[in-house]
Amino acid sequence: MIEDDHRLAGMVSAYLTPQGYGVDVAPDAASGLALLADCAYDLILLDLMLPDADGLDVCRAIRGGGAARGNVPVIMVTARGDAMDRVLGLELGADDYLAKPFEPRELLARVRAVLRRTLVDRQRPQSELLQFGRLEIDRGTREVRLDQQVRTLTSLQFDLLVVMAQNAGRVLSRESLLQHVRGESFDAFDRSIDVHIGKIRSAIEDDVRFPKRIITVRGVGYVFSKVQASETR
Repeated sequence: MIEDDHRLAGMVSAYLTPQGYGVDVAPDAASGLALLADCAYDLILLDLMLPDADGLDVCRAIRGGGAARGNVPVIMVTARGDAMDRVLGLELGADDYLAKPFEPRELLARVRAVLRRTLVDRQRPQSELLQFGRLEIDRGTREVRLDQQVRTLTSLQFDLLVVMAQNAGRVLSRESLLQHVRGESFDAFDRSIDVHIGKIRSAIEDDVRFPKRIITVRGVGYVFSKVQASETR
């Protein structure tokens, strides 16, 4: 947990430890990034307001830190009321966000949901490959490749793509998609799903202005096309 509020960090650590989670706390960005360079973590709780850096810059640094560190799920914890900060965080690669003040039970639910997705995919056989023309979705290595080139997605975005690919040709509502990847810990009015879909499209579409793989069904949700383009561009 990268958090400069010692009281909050202590509360979170005291609440999560009896639930079976080990929690390391860094009070600033520099020490947090140093911990990430030395240790392997399953999840990062990241405050957006840090004494030595903007949390959004820290999120960008984490996502640019290579395959091992760059794929660690990130939950932003923020007291900022501006929705744009949350959108920017999601676009930079955060998997979820939680506004301060929050209920410890909600934090626990979100942590469990993110870790559950990660654990399930780690346990999948390495040969579980979904292929749609030029697009390959490897659930074993958690890689997405287009024309044999790896495309970068966050943990949550990868899981969203897998859910849609497994239901190719079927229209899925935003609520259904969020429930698949977050379990019960989601807001029925949460529109962050659109930000994540936009990032997925940027990674896998030939032209995001005219998407052919993930199609919007106005007023309903999204559908992953069964028919994928075979030609290269």
